[in-house]
Amino acid sequence: MIQHSTDVRHQAITLLRSGMRNADVARQLSVPTGTIGKWLHLDRARRGECPGRKTPKCPRCDGRLLDTVAYAYLLGLYLGDGYIVHWSGHRSPFLVITCDDSWPGLMDECEQAMRSVFPGNAVCRSGKPGCHDLKLSSNHLPCMFPQHGPGKKHERPIVLATWQQEIVDAYPWEFIRGLIHSDGCRMTNWATRVVAGERKRYEYPRYFFTNLSGDIIRLFTDTLDKVGVDWKQANSRNVSIARKASVALMDTHVGPKYDRPPT
Repeated sequence: MIQHSTDVRHQAITLLRSGMRNADVARQLSVPTGTIGKWLHLDRARRGECPGRKTPKCPRCDGRLLDTVAYAYLLGLYLGDGYIVHWSGHRSPFLVITCDDSWPGLMDECEQAMRSVFPGNAVCRSGKPGCHDLKLSSNHLPCMFPQHGPGKKHERPIVLATWQQEIVDAYPWEFIRGLIHSDGCRMTNWATRVVAGERKRYEYPRYFFTNLSGDIIRLFTDTLDKVGVDWKQANSRNVSIARKASVALMDTHVGPKYDRPPT
């Protein structure tokens, strides 16, 4: 495939904007007519001049209204089970959130959050063994998730931008729900105790959150502190919530993951 220099492309755009026909520009610059047409289309799309479908606007770049409730939840999902990737052959990067097939309701809520935050972009599901990847493509993903970068999230610093922290402070439970729905769970723990000479078994619920990133762990526990949830860090990657009052508070605002529907 012939690669044309940036200067040639700029010359072509200048001539096209002056009103010159595609065929005349192609002839003058010795560039295929189809290539000239593609450059013209991309230039019009960037300027919002294409008829019909227009390039979706970005809350950060264009000031479009953002669904902050949905964003707080989606941010939690992204920090847990999400990533942004540039695939060969695609002009725009993709946001990918991986959801376990055991939680179809969670998958539906994830898709709804993606559609609410990016209302002009399509969401698709790609099946893999035991799970689905929910995918959305947008040139503005790095604007909305500045934590994106090379390598794995736990191998680089993860710090919220000021505007992101303001959203988390306004909707802390949505952020916590997103983190729990991605890398957390509600489970039943048990212990034994000797009562009147007889060993008895007791069961009690607790929440766990697991992540390899110390920064993401801190974002989770800092937000728990703000909503009054007591927690204990079992080790560098696990946080436990077991106190009765705190579990009740989590049940009110988070609850267990969605169960698989009966077959």
